[in-house]
Amino acid sequence: MRLRTKLMILAVGWLVLITGLHAWLNVNWAAVLNEYRPLDERKITVAYLPVTCQLTCPVTDYISKYSLSGEEFMPRMFQGFPEIKEALISNRVQAAFLVAPMALALKAQGVPIKVVYLGHRYGSAVVVQKNGPIKTVADLRGRTVAIPSRFSDERLLLFRAMKVWGIKPGEVKMVEMAPPDVSGALAAHAIDAFVMGEPFPSQAEMAGYGRVLFQARDYWPDYMSCILVVRQDLIDRRPDVVQVLVDGIARSGLWLDKSKPHREDAADVVGRLYYNQKPALLRWALTKPMDRVVYSPLAPRKADFDMVRDLMIETGVLKKKLDFSEYTDTRFSDKASILTPWRYEPGTASAK
Repeated sequence: MRLRTKLMILAVGWLVLITGLHAWLNVNWAAVLNEYRPLDERKITVAYLPVTCQLTCPVTDYISKYSLSGEEFMPRMFQGFPEIKEALISNRVQAAFLVAPMALALKAQGVPIKVVYLGHRYGSAVVVQKNGPIKTVADLRGRTVAIPSRFSDERLLLFRAMKVWGIKPGEVKMVEMAPPDVSGALAAHAIDAFVMGEPFPSQAEMAGYGRVLFQARDYWPDYMSCILVVRQDLIDRRPDVVQVLVDGIARSGLWLDKSKPHREDAADVVGRLYYNQKPALLRWALTKPMDRVVYSPLAPRKADFDMVRDLMIETGVLKKKLDFSEYTDTRFSDKASILTPWRYEPGTASAK
């Protein structure tokens, strides 16, 4: 009986220890406590994916820790756009980086969001197996190509290239796949190609099994990738907070474009502390060459979004012709355009 009691005490103690360790290591207590703060004092949760077009999100979070104002928002990483979309609709996140067509589709469905800024320009590519049979865009006929979402700029980019080469939509099989999964799928020959944002094209290149067939800029001048959207209720209730967020993102973009050492530092910090990716991978994507991705200027432009809207209608993922003013709020980017980069150098303990 005594032995049974001891074993029960040990089992309960072990369970308490494991539960405590789980809570300590895996629960985001800052996010939990944030939910109990008064509504007008809560930090804003911003959703992002581990891709370079959303790099300004963790960069802003990291640098702002050393600024006088402190942390400006709470970044939360997701693995795919469908999960971000649902979190945005349910108000579990108040701002998010999305692909532009998805934002327009959500607005058309009545979701109360507005585009306030861009993520970056360029940075997407079509990647094929390095020693495979696909040598030109024409060779994509009859092949399987992974895309991040049917509501993505990458899908529209692929359609633009196919149109130039006279390839009909039904001649290429497109499958939706979470960005972190595409490189492994290409290596396993589960797909013939993928069109995705960085750093996944770089990942396939570095590993030696992928080859860039073409970059976004080859078929889409001034190609814009992800965009920053904010819920309308947050804009109405706390426009000052939205401005602080856009200011931080804008300053981070200018900071990233200022020098190669800044990008290398960002690759190290974001890779280790945010994306769970090797810094060498991000370093490759951000510096080989430097204009592989561009982080300024990133104010929303009507011509860019009109092009996206018209391509969406042409390819059947949007039914009505939305006007630019219906889904954008440019007053935040107008004010952010006069800002200077963060004054922060790697290794220092302060930022302005």
